[in-house]
Amino acid sequence: VGKNTVIKSGVYIGHNCIIGENVIIENNAVITNSIIGDNVKIGRNCSIGQSGFGFAINSNGNEKIFHKGRVILQNNVQIGSNCCIDRGSFNDTVIGENTYLDNMCHIAHNVIIGNNCVFAAFFGVAGSAIIGNHVLAGGQVGINGHIKVGDRVRIAAQSGVFTDVGDDENIMGSPAINRFKYIKNFKKKYGKKTN
Repeated sequence: VGKNTVIKSGVYIGHNCIIGENVIIENNAVITNSIIGDNVKIGRNCSIGQSGFGFAINSNGNEKIFHKGRVILQNNVQIGSNCCIDRGSFNDTVIGENTYLDNMCHIAHNVIIGNNCVFAAFFGVAGSAIIGNHVLAGGQVGINGHIKVGDRVRIAAQSGVFTDVGDDENIMGSPAINRFKYIKNFKKKYGKKTN
């Protein structure tokens, strides 16, 4: 544990953890299998570094996949209250520098998120997705697993992202499409005047 780190009451820090300097960990967080950089803030009741939702389906019953990866929170990351960040199964789950998660977000195993991203409440991303730098997502956005979201992408609230997204896209809807195309389709279907 680094210098000037504040660990508040009820926090559990388990095995395989390294915590940097000037970190604040709020009440009742549970952290295992994690490397946490400097100047990171973790909100209340977070669960970081536990096994994700990984299993193999077979006819005799589903089998849980052992997770041996870590969670890596780079410098200046901010995690809101009640977030869950799963450790990687075979690789690490990584959140890049200066990325902020609002309250009640879920990051699944093996996800890689770039730098300077901001995600609003109830954001969720499924396993093994890769998200670029400077990505903004509104509340209740869901991102499918095993896809890539490029740099500087903006995702409107309540959107469902199911396929790869290139750099500099503005998307909305479920399935998420180009914002201007979505608005054009909406106006065509419902008319310019809506209640």
